[in-house]
Formats: sequence, structure tokens, C-alpha cells
Amino acid sequence: MMNKQRNLLVVSGPSGAGKDTVVSRMRERHPEIEISVSATTRAPRPGEQDGVNYYYMTKEQFESKIEQCEMLEHVQYCDKYYGTPKSEVDKRLDAGIPVVLVIEVIGAANIKKMYPESTLVFIAPPSMQELRSRLCQRGTETAEKIECRMKCAQEEMKHAQEYDFRVVNENVDECAEEIYAILNQRRGE
Repeated sequence: MMNKQRNLLVVSGPSGAGKDTVVSRMRERHPEIEISVSATTRAPRPGEQDGVNYYYMTKEQFESKIEQCEMLEHVQYCDKYYGTPKSEVDKRLDAGIPVVLVIEVIGAANIKKMYPESTLVFIAPPSMQELRSRLCQRGTETAEKIECRMKCAQEEMKHAQEYDFRVVNENVDECAEEIYAILNQRRGE
């Protein structure tokens, strides 16, 4: 099982650091990698699709999945649930497929406990000012939500040293290739 676990890459970082963009770029260039689709109780953003970007659930549905031990990990972040369906990860690891989880800091620590040979990568923004700018440019958040995300980001940045690797997302293409190289190194390729 240990070698299979090395196919598991966990990517975290503050909201706005570019986690989803970097992982999507890595996936475009390296289609052998699969992204585990997380679940959330937040509403879809424009262009997002259920089962592609997230599994969108009601609070009641999500809590039912927790009670039935169907979530590998979950957190509440700015009053919304986020989590990883266990089946999404295990089916890929059993097949020897490299799988990426894009999850919150608390969830990443839990994954490392369950899959000790997994690789944790923290994506940081170039600066907190750039992070705020990215959040504002999305145009999907209220000023109150941006402040919530900035406060959370400051706390999340404190955990960066707990990760196996830390990368700064100044350039999406370079960041994606750096993370891909980390995954291959850990897989022994």
C-alpha cells in the first residue's frame, strides 16, 4: 500500500493562491493525473459544474455523508463545508493512478495521518497584497467574504512549514511543472 500512497498528491494553500488553476494546468499537460472531485455546500461559481468542479450538496446531505463515514476528510471554512469523498481517492489509488486532492490545511493534515506516504504541497501567493488582489479580481466575493478569506489565509500561511514541499505561485505554468516534478520524484519516476 505504501507505494500506492505515493500516487496521492495533496495541494493546499489559501483561497486565491491559485491552487485550482495550477492543478488544472498540470492536468492539461499531464492527463495521466486525475483530480479527486471534492464536495462542498457552497454555491457553484459561474461556469462551475456539479461532479466536475465539486459535488455540490446541501448542508443536510453533506452531514449525512459525514455520519456514514463516506468523507475522507472535511472542514468548515467561512460557514461552508468542504470535504473529500473517500471513494474518489481509494478507487484511483487501487488502480495505481496518480491523484491530486485540492483541500484545506486542516484536511491535508488528516490525509497525511491516513496516508503517511502521500505528498503534501503548499501553494503560497507571492504576497498577501497579491492574494487580496486575486480575491477581488474574481468578482465572486463580497467585501465581507474577502476579509474572511484574508483572515483565514493568514492562519493557513502559518502551516506552510508542516508540508513536504512549499511552492510560490508567481507563474501558473512554472508552478504546475514544479509540482509535477515533485510528484514524479516522490513516485520514483
